[in-house]
Amino acid sequence: MKIPKIKNRFCPKCKRHTEQTVSLAKSMGRSKTHPMSRGSKGRMRKRGLGRGYGNQGRLSKGAISSFSMTGAKTSKKVDLRFKCKICGKTSVQNQGFRVKRPEFKQ
Repeated sequence: MKIPKIKNRFCPKCKRHTEQTVSLAKSMGRSKTHPMSRGSKGRMRKRGLGRGYGNQGRLSKGAISSFSMTGAKTSKKVDLRFKCKICGKTSVQNQGFRVKRPEFKQ
Protein backbone atom coordinates (compact mmCIF):
# COMPACT_ATOMS: atom_id res chain seq x y z
CA MET A 1 0.00 0.00 0.00
CA LYS A 2 1.26 3.47 -0.86
CA ILE A 3 1.35 5.95 2.02
CA PRO A 4 2.19 9.66 1.52
CA LYS A 5 5.50 10.72 3.11
CA ILE A 6 4.15 14.14 4.19
CA LYS A 7 0.63 14.58 5.54
CA ASN A 8 -1.40 17.48 6.92
CA ARG A 9 -2.59 16.45 10.39
CA PHE A 10 -3.58 18.00 13.69
CA CYS A 11 -0.61 18.41 16.04
CA PRO A 12 -1.67 18.10 19.71
CA LYS A 13 1.38 20.12 20.81
CA CYS A 14 0.92 23.07 18.37
CA LYS A 15 -2.90 22.70 18.61
CA ARG A 16 -3.34 23.28 14.87
CA HIS A 17 -2.98 21.47 11.55
CA THR A 18 0.63 21.21 10.41
CA GLU A 19 2.66 19.28 7.84
CA GLN A 20 3.93 16.06 9.36
CA THR A 21 6.39 13.48 8.07
CA VAL A 22 5.25 9.87 8.23
CA SER A 23 7.58 7.06 9.32
CA LEU A 24 7.17 3.42 10.19
CA ALA A 25 7.92 2.39 13.78
CA LYS A 26 10.36 -0.47 14.22
CA SER A 27 8.60 -3.65 15.32
CA MET A 28 9.86 -4.92 18.64
CA GLY A 29 9.96 -8.62 19.50
CA ARG A 30 8.93 -10.28 22.74
CA SER A 31 11.48 -10.26 25.53
CA LYS A 32 11.75 -11.43 29.12
CA THR A 33 10.70 -8.00 30.28
CA HIS A 34 7.47 -8.30 28.30
CA PRO A 35 4.51 -8.04 30.69
CA MET A 36 2.83 -11.19 29.33
CA SER A 37 5.88 -13.44 29.70
CA ARG A 38 4.78 -14.55 33.21
CA GLY A 39 1.20 -15.38 32.27
CA SER A 40 1.51 -18.99 31.18
CA LYS A 41 3.48 -20.00 34.31
CA GLY A 42 0.76 -18.60 36.55
CA ARG A 43 -1.96 -20.36 34.55
CA MET A 44 -0.15 -23.69 34.68
CA ARG A 45 0.31 -23.34 38.45
CA LYS A 46 -3.43 -22.74 38.85
CA ARG A 47 -4.19 -25.82 36.74
CA GLY A 48 -2.03 -27.95 39.00
CA LEU A 49 1.02 -28.44 36.80
CA GLY A 50 4.23 -27.71 38.65
CA ARG A 51 2.55 -28.82 41.87
CA GLY A 52 2.34 -32.54 41.06
CA TYR A 53 -1.39 -33.02 40.31
CA GLY A 54 -1.13 -34.35 36.75
CA ASN A 55 -1.94 -32.65 33.47
CA GLN A 56 -5.71 -32.28 34.04
CA GLY A 57 -6.67 -33.19 30.47
CA ARG A 58 -4.09 -30.96 28.80
CA LEU A 59 -2.47 -33.72 26.73
CA SER A 60 -5.74 -35.30 25.60
CA LYS A 61 -6.49 -32.24 23.47
CA GLY A 62 -4.14 -32.63 20.49
CA ALA A 63 -1.49 -30.34 19.09
CA ILE A 64 -2.17 -26.61 18.73
CA SER A 65 -0.67 -26.74 15.22
CA SER A 66 -3.62 -28.87 14.11
CA PHE A 67 -6.19 -26.27 15.24
CA SER A 68 -7.89 -24.48 12.34
CA MET A 69 -7.47 -20.93 13.72
CA THR A 70 -3.71 -21.09 14.36
CA GLY A 71 -0.84 -19.82 12.23
CA ALA A 72 0.57 -16.44 11.28
CA LYS A 73 -1.62 -13.89 9.54
CA THR A 74 -0.72 -12.84 6.00
CA SER A 75 -0.30 -9.20 6.96
CA LYS A 76 0.66 -7.22 10.06
CA LYS A 77 -0.76 -3.94 11.35
CA VAL A 78 1.45 -0.95 10.55
CA ASP A 79 2.47 1.42 13.33
CA LEU A 80 2.83 4.88 11.78
CA ARG A 81 4.57 7.76 13.58
CA PHE A 82 3.91 11.36 12.56
CA LYS A 83 6.57 14.00 13.28
CA CYS A 84 5.51 17.65 13.25
CA LYS A 85 7.73 19.88 11.11
CA ILE A 86 7.21 22.92 13.38
CA CYS A 87 7.65 21.62 16.93
CA GLY A 88 9.36 18.28 16.14
CA LYS A 89 6.99 16.36 18.42
CA THR A 90 6.08 12.82 17.34
CA SER A 91 2.53 11.50 17.60
CA VAL A 92 1.23 7.99 16.95
CA GLN A 93 -1.73 7.02 14.80
CA ASN A 94 -4.79 6.14 16.86
CA GLN A 95 -5.66 2.97 14.92
CA GLY A 96 -3.49 0.63 12.88
CA PHE A 97 -4.52 -1.01 9.62
CA ARG A 98 -3.39 -4.22 7.97
CA VAL A 99 -0.89 -3.87 5.14
CA LYS A 100 1.40 -6.43 3.54
CA ARG A 101 4.02 -4.00 2.27
CA PRO A 102 3.83 -0.30 3.25
CA GLU A 103 5.48 1.95 0.67
CA PHE A 104 6.13 5.65 1.26
CA LYS A 105 5.63 7.89 -1.81
CA GLN A 106 6.54 11.54 -2.38
